[in-house]
Amino acid sequence: MTAAELTPQEGARCALRAGLPLADDRLALVTATANHIQSVLGVLRELDFRQTPPAPVYQAGGPAGAAL
Repeated sequence: MTAAELTPQEGARCALRAGLPLADDRLALVTATANHIQSVLGVLRELDFRQTPPAPVYQAGGPAGAAL
């Protein structure tokens, strides 16, 4: 699933709607950052987690009951 990239004008409208008006000199940077975040999220959405155990099963640092 590929989403269309956000344009600076769309980014300005979204920011204004959220109550965060942006100066013109920041629009390009904020839009590029938003597009990068969207691309990262797109990759994460494609990952298959069917074989990943739920978080309560995971034991960081070793087997259950191990002293830290």
